[in-house]
Amino acid sequence: MTIRVLIADDQSMVREAFVVLLNAQPDIEVVGEAVDGDDVLVKAAALTPDVVLMDVRMPGTDGLEATRRLAGRTKVLMLTTFDLDEYVYEALRAGASGFLLKKATARELGDAVRIVANGDAMLAPSVTRRLISAFARLGPPRPFTGEAQGPLTPRESEILTLIAHGLSNTEIAGSLVIAEQTVKSHVSNILTKIGVRDRTQAAVYAFQTGLVTPYGGARSHDPPAAP
Repeated sequence: MTIRVLIADDQSMVREAFVVLLNAQPDIEVVGEAVDGDDVLVKAAALTPDVVLMDVRMPGTDGLEATRRLAGRTKVLMLTTFDLDEYVYEALRAGASGFLLKKATARELGDAVRIVANGDAMLAPSVTRRLISAFARLGPPRPFTGEAQGPLTPRESEILTLIAHGLSNTEIAGSLVIAEQTVKSHVSNILTKIGVRDRTQAAVYAFQTGLVTPYGGARSHDPPAAP
């Protein structure tokens, strides 16, 4: 299946470059371009893309606000030249499924679009480190504002901890010596129980609730109480 992408960036040269790079991929098609946050909201509704490639800084309604308004309707891959903690943290809280710097290679860009379109999270190790640093500065855990459905089992807490540290399903399976399909089943149960839609939001949940502490690893493998 072809992945339909909408590109949102206020710089025409940047949009044109992404169009060329993504349309060169056999399984990706750029279906539209948007120049700001308001434009992307209109075009996302009309074009129903699988993924929106969203710039953070745009005039008027910026990428973060547009992402908040698209949350739950369209997957968003944030793209920016600014390698700053505040953007990583706010993009994830806004509902982005991934975060990638504009200096990424064409291959990294294509892979990121595929990962997000597939329903997974594009959270590179460098982004994970910045996320951990951001939470370290925020102090004690804050109440989670989502809709948790119940406590996690010890195994689910263990897997959520590894997700928060940026491990893929394959890496989690190798670490715990279990089948990758088993990991996928656990991840699906975790997302349902804590009321989030993808691994990126699950990582935020792990830090917000204190299941994982910045630089300190897992607090414990005891099931966290439903917030």
